[in-house]
Amino acid sequence: MARIDGEALLKRLPAVRGRLEANAPLAELTWFRAGGPAEVLFTPADEADLAGFLKDTPAEIPVYVIGVGSNLLVRDGGVPGVVVRLGKGFSEIAEEPGQRVRAGTAALDVRVARFALEKSIDALTFLRGIPGTIGGALRMNAGAYGGETKDILIEARAVDRSGNIHVLSNADMKYSYRHSGAPENLIFTQALFQGRQGDPAEIAAAMDRITGSREATQPIKSRTGGSTFKNPPGNKSWQLIDNAGMRGYAVGQARVSEMHCNFLINEGGATAAEIEELGETVRARVKETSGIDLDWEIKRIGLAAGEAA
Repeated sequence: MARIDGEALLKRLPAVRGRLEANAPLAELTWFRAGGPAEVLFTPADEADLAGFLKDTPAEIPVYVIGVGSNLLVRDGGVPGVVVRLGKGFSEIAEEPGQRVRAGTAALDVRVARFALEKSIDALTFLRGIPGTIGGALRMNAGAYGGETKDILIEARAVDRSGNIHVLSNADMKYSYRHSGAPENLIFTQALFQGRQGDPAEIAAAMDRITGSREATQPIKSRTGGSTFKNPPGNKSWQLIDNAGMRGYAVGQARVSEMHCNFLINEGGATAAEIEELGETVRARVKETSGIDLDWEIKRIGLAAGEAA
């Protein structure tokens, strides 16, 4: 049976200015605090370092990108190939003329919302309610509290698997609900957003309302991955889950949140397999009781424990 062997893979990879780490634990890099290692974890120094790495890495080696792990489940067997985690070199935020904000894709959504507040720029306030990075927001058209990424995006900058740089317009992203139709092989590095002139007091008050709502209705202090399932057309996932009698249901140390049942929680020692089994059990029960299929919003990557690479 094949197994993850990061040391062997390292020998096949090009030199970088950033950091390459073999057999790197990923659990502590995800909000669920579960899952196996990356065969190799790559933290590029900047966009040029990332582009050079992708250009010179053999095409048959899988490459995945992760952010802060807020909407991610890494399976227990780990992730074969290279996991790219964008860091400090991709976290800058800057104001541009015309109430525009340019942000690196490792920047936290909440940091971008606060930056916009400092510059009296409105329309980016909803980012305060999204627990992730700009890269994740671009990839999944993240949204909350009446706003979506597609509402504010002017263009996104990305690197493809061959190391080429692309600039995509809003239309190029082919956005739909919690989904982008942009090519999967693109790693986003930067985004340009359009805001509008706003009143700082009103923006701050709106952000406070979002913060209060999240604290009152979501288990944000628990080990969770955020909203687990997309809302089906005309329905809310949490209501379907609740109506199916799944509030508080558990598989091992993984449990459906009592506070908000579209959130799954690691109560301490849950494996990724338990979390995923819990999610699939919820999906099956909702299908049985309502006839509606729930689609995962959380991204799942890697191998199950014991699965061959």
